[in-house]
Amino acid sequence: MKKRFTLKTLLDFAAAHRLHGYDGDCAKLHGHNWKVEVMVTGEQLDDVGMVIDFKEIKRHAKAVVAELDHTYLNDHPAFQNQNPTAENIAAYLFERLAERIDTPQRQVSAITVWENDRNCVTFSVE
Repeated sequence: MKKRFTLKTLLDFAAAHRLHGYDGDCAKLHGHNWKVEVMVTGEQLDDVGMVIDFKEIKRHAKAVVAELDHTYLNDHPAFQNQNPTAENIAAYLFERLAERIDTPQRQVSAITVWENDRNCVTFSVE
């Protein structure tokens, strides 16, 4: 049996957006206090007994999320040609964090973005 460790850390940011082409209230300018769950998976532990230090995950995640914090998401370059939906935000964060965290020993395995206490989306790749 293959062992696998999945680490999860949480952070949040505040940002506004609007959804072009949406038939409903979300077409209007509005904001969220977004919550982000970062999951990193690895099969090997280092000499200390960790896949990766939580501090390292947080450092990278905070740097990426800082690009979005207290902004109008529609103005961000990543969302010039697509709506800043929870789905697209999760995919964007996944890609940016994978660039920073992934090694042969560990990978970002999923990003979950919560737009409120009841609604979230998880992005992962196979």
